[in-house]
Amino acid sequence: MPSPPGGLEGPLWRAIAVFRFASLGYVVLLALRVGDRYAHPLAAGGVLALMLAWTVAAAFWYARPEARRWRLLLADLAVVAVVLAVSPWVVGRATLAAGVPTLGVAWLAGPVLAWAVSGGRRRGTVAAVAVGAADLATRERITPSSVTGVILLLLAGVVVGHVARLAVTAEQRLQRAVELEAATRERERLARGIHDSVLQVLALVQRRGAHLDGEAGELARLAGEQEAALRALIAGNPPVSAGGGDVGDLDLCALLGRYASATVSVAMPATGVPLPARVAREVAAATAAALDNVTRHAGGTAWVLIEDEGETVTVSVRDAGPGIPAGRLAEAAAQGRLGVAQSVRGRIGDLGGTVRIDSAPGVGTEIELTVPRPRR
Repeated sequence: MPSPPGGLEGPLWRAIAVFRFASLGYVVLLALRVGDRYAHPLAAGGVLALMLAWTVAAAFWYARPEARRWRLLLADLAVVAVVLAVSPWVVGRATLAAGVPTLGVAWLAGPVLAWAVSGGRRRGTVAAVAVGAADLATRERITPSSVTGVILLLLAGVVVGHVARLAVTAEQRLQRAVELEAATRERERLARGIHDSVLQVLALVQRRGAHLDGEAGELARLAGEQEAALRALIAGNPPVSAGGGDVGDLDLCALLGRYASATVSVAMPATGVPLPARVAREVAAATAAALDNVTRHAGGTAWVLIEDEGETVTVSVRDAGPGIPAGRLAEAAAQGRLGVAQSVRGRIGDLGGTVRIDSAPGVGTEIELTVPRPRR
């Protein structure tokens, strides 16, 4: 995920631009000091002019986030390769063998740093290896000092790439934290107003009409359901969805809290139950299937209990319906009605968990879903 404009990546690109100009200044001073030993001093001036032009162009293009693409990165490496390729002719192989550095010197690290900031450690390592190999290829004799230069390039690519990725990750987390804080403040403000008006009215309607028959009782039931749904909404519980990413953790309590209503009671730990996103969604879907069976066959009244036992997490769904006759589940599966077999047992089984169904005619049903917590 790219860093937003003006974020923490911006200073890194500006620092690379400063490094390019500073290292080019060092190259110019070095050329003035030992230029009389070059085989073709005038050609060295042309190469330095090329390096200056590219330094200015690179500083301009890298300052634009939309320009930091493969075309620019490859062009950056190509310019360095050209400078290294002409160094043996401009400087002279005998002069290079005598210890005079190539024309690029420290300026060669510019593309390595750019690749590292744009793509992290791996990309920085690739650029460092490419530049280092090109530098060694210009020398007839590889000395410890030349190898040291390549090692320094490699370290720069790895370290700068790592720091750049840490900066981007920190900025993304900070942005999410700011958005979450703003959303929480707004939710709390709305919750206070809603609690003082809408929720109290819905609760009053539900209480006054719970014992009535006909349409009045139905309105009371609907008012109770809407009160529970509104409480879950302002509490910030996310909806259960089959889509979404599977990266990170989700709070199982938040997912199952969406099912709380006037007829479904959900009891959960106060600290939440974090699980990997895929596991939490599958458990929530299996619980929804169990509650759907309660609605169809047991009058809709159910109690859901979430237990975090450390290495395992258990969700129990209990109802006070007529119970399940012996052999009924096997008969339903044989008829192609796979609600319990696939939606409940199948999901939990795929997670390595177990399903226990305790039921008897006249005493209701309890479905216990147990899944292991994946190890990190």
